Amino acid sequence: MLTIYAIAPSLYCAKLRILLRHKQLAWEEVPPPGGYGSDQYKRLIASGNLPALADGSLTLADSEAIAEYLNELHPDPAMLPGGPAARAKIRELSRFHDTRLEPALRVLFAHIGADKRDAGVQRRQSDALSARLAQLDTMLADRKHAGDTLTLADCGFPISFEWIERLDPILELGITWPDRVVAYRQRLTELPAIATELNAYRPVLDGWLAKAVLGPED
Repeated sequence: MLTIYAIAPSLYCAKLRILLRHKQLAWEEVPPPGGYGSDQYKRLIASGNLPALADGSLTLADSEAIAEYLNELHPDPAMLPGGPAARAKIRELSRFHDTRLEPALRVLFAHIGADKRDAGVQRRQSDALSARLAQLDTMLADRKHAGDTLTLADCGFPISFEWIERLDPILELGITWPDRVVAYRQRLTELPAIATELNAYRPVLDGWLAKAVLGPED
């Protein structure tokens, strides 16, 4: 059985669980030994990243690397199309999530608490996220059936969309959601692996946000 090192609120851990559910793989999920960022965990996973995978003698970090590995090891159902050009376009979209959309979202994590708000950061990241969603809208124009079947590119977006939706009213962001992105999100939420993960993840996200907004108890 696969062992996955993860923490419940992690966006990238949820991204990996979508793939695991879609491929109907069995896995055991455990917290990082010593806690996230600990020296003990880094002795096991040098980068200290989450999620990480242990599969026999192999240890592997980074959700994208793990996804590619599992897709090769368990090719059915395929999550990359046939042909190098089509596969490259899927990888391009997946990298866009990990290197463009999610980083623009992550900047806000340090400013969720009521005592940590920064109006300038909120304005900048609202503009940045709306711009990234507009870019995604353009990229989706080349994928007429985006979200109809699950690919490696699709696993991260539904979780980031949940975060953006939850943070919008908390931080008064006023995010602009383009029509193609809205339609893409709706199609993704209807896929069984994503629907199952979202049902489990939403209460975790809401609980984490409630604590983050209030800040530590005295």
